[in-house]
Amino acid sequence: MQSATQQLVRIPVDSGFIEGAWESPPDSQGLVLFAHGSGSSRHSPRNNHVARVLRERGLATLLVDLLTPEEDRAEATRFDIALLTQRLLDVTDWARRQPAMALVPMGYFGASTGAAAALRAAAALGGSIRAVVSRGGRPDLASARDLARVRCPTLLLVGACDEEVLALNRRAAAHMPGTTVLTVVPHATHLFEEPGALETVAQLAADWFAQHLPAPGVPASGAQ
Repeated sequence: MQSATQQLVRIPVDSGFIEGAWESPPDSQGLVLFAHGSGSSRHSPRNNHVARVLRERGLATLLVDLLTPEEDRAEATRFDIALLTQRLLDVTDWARRQPAMALVPMGYFGASTGAAAALRAAAALGGSIRAVVSRGGRPDLASARDLARVRCPTLLLVGACDEEVLALNRRAAAHMPGTTVLTVVPHATHLFEEPGALETVAQLAADWFAQHLPAPGVPASGAQ
């Protein structure tokens, strides 16, 4: 069996470079870009766990620090959704110009504030983004106008005990005209630290991307 391809990448942005970790199983059926929440990074153990499960399902992953180390030290910058969105658009454009990533269907996985950036970027890019998954996301930080332009299938995952964020997700989902599913993970709080909660998130995300990323007529990974 062929091993996965792993690569540390540096992506040019207006203020220098941001770094990411790209990993692809053989014959990947799609690429998922991860947009992390405030105070997090590509080393996030939660997002890395989800990424491993996605790769087991035949999907490539690109976990990127959307901010430079200097920018990440400023709290205001961490919550600058417009900046995070632009960086995600920059990463998407860069990925499309890489031979190994250029032709595969692409989706976004966003956590916390990163989910707002993922939804805004998906709204801007239209059909070129095939699916979005939000984990404990803050879609309310995207405008109602942006949410109304998200056409790709979107899965919103929220912990049952994360009541404030759950209410925000319910209100945001009402503005989204495309296929939008809000799934509440039982007994889970915002960070999904409860036993089995993060595994549930990973499996639900993998199912969503496996369903929506492959081209029509191409069976999802694991399908018979």
